[in-house]
This record gives sequence, C-alpha cells and structure tokens, in this order.
Amino acid sequence: MEHSLLVWLLPTLALVVGVAIGFLIARLAPNAAPSSTQRQLDDIQERFDNYQNEVVTHFNSTATLVKKLTQSYQEVQDHLAEGANRLALDEQTRQRLLASLHADATQAPRERLTPPRNQEPPRDYAPKAPNAPGMLDEHYGLKK
Repeated sequence: MEHSLLVWLLPTLALVVGVAIGFLIARLAPNAAPSSTQRQLDDIQERFDNYQNEVVTHFNSTATLVKKLTQSYQEVQDHLAEGANRLALDEQTRQRLLASLHADATQAPRERLTPPRNQEPPRDYAPKAPNAPGMLDEHYGLKK
C-alpha cells in the first residue's frame, strides 16, 4: 500500500511544484522584458506628454508675444500723442490730432451695413411678359 501511495504522491507533488514555478516565472517575466504592446503604450504616452508640453510652450510664447504687441501699440500711441503736442502749430490743430488719435479707443463699434429691405434678389432667369410663354413651355421660340 505504501508503494501505491508513493506512486500517486510523487506525480501530484511534482505537478503542484511545477504549477508554482510556472506561476512565478509568468509573474516575473513580463516585468523583466515588457511586451510589444506595453512598449507601444509607453511610446504613445511619451509622445502625448511631449505634445502637451509643446502646446503649453506654444500658448505661453503666444501670450508673451501678444503682451509685447500691446506694449508696442501703447508706445506708438504715446509717441503719436507726444508728437501731436510738440509739433502742432496751434491749439486747435493739436486738439484735432489728439481727438483723432484717441477716437478709436472711445468710439463705439460701427454698425454693420444692411442691404435695403425693398430690394428684390437677383434672378437667375430672364424676365418675361405676364402672358408670354416661359422658356420651359413646349411652344417657346416656335413660330406659328
């Protein structure tokens, strides 16, 4: 009986040990050498992070350039105002120059021009007399 127990116990024990070793190898192997899917995922993540950094950099530089543009515009306005004060011959000319210089900032936005309401839209066909046959009439253009 002892002999038959040993016949069953050794293969069973070998099977359990083999499963345990296989499980450990399967758990440790993917961490040692990542699969191609994991490498692709890491590559895509890296490209996405780079893209996000480029977008942030782009908008930061755009904001800086707009700020410089605003400062330059203000400097031009100040230069023109100073020139109008210094170079105008009389007070009336000086006031007109300064008013025209600052008119853009204080002026309300212009209204859009609208076409007249009674104007008829253009036609894509030739007009005809009220009782005359139209171009699609079967007798149009035929002499009787």
